[in-house]
Amino acid sequence: MAHIHTGPGQYDLTVSMYILRLADSPRLLMHRHKTLGVWLQPGGHVELDETPWQAVAHELREETGYDLDQLCVLQPPLAPPDPYGDVLHPQPVCLRSFPFGVGTNHFHTDLCFAFVADADPRHPIGVGESPDLVWLTRQELSELPQMYEDARQIGMYIFDFLLEEWVRVPASQFSLAAP
Repeated sequence: MAHIHTGPGQYDLTVSMYILRLADSPRLLMHRHKTLGVWLQPGGHVELDETPWQAVAHELREETGYDLDQLCVLQPPLAPPDPYGDVLHPQPVCLRSFPFGVGTNHFHTDLCFAFVADADPRHPIGVGESPDLVWLTRQELSELPQMYEDARQIGMYIFDFLLEEWVRVPASQFSLAAP
């Protein structure tokens, strides 16, 4: 979906996914953003009729070919209580706001999630999505040109801390139902 809010100083809600493969050595999936031309984690806009977790599911499928049931989501070791009657979503790695593009007065507020994959994606990448995908080691991520530094730093944080400290929870354990 395109930007929902287009006025000066407005914010769109987005989700992004850092996906690690652990075979051989840990590698992080990045793709070249089709509009910006830089290397980023996959992700996209939360549409007006979906929850952030539903957006994660559709963006994963479109941009990577993965389904939620193929992944584990990294979560803090002490999970929050399950709120009575609410739909509980996984905790993001971070919640951040930033300008979209250089010199713009448009912003994204992004929920970043970290996943672990044990297999190849089940589906091809969606039509019109960026075909430029790479699996990077920590070293390759640290040296990758044409990448926003904040995306690099979050990836490094996942490699250096979350991969060992957070718990792998099957992503399909979190409901896609609307509240």
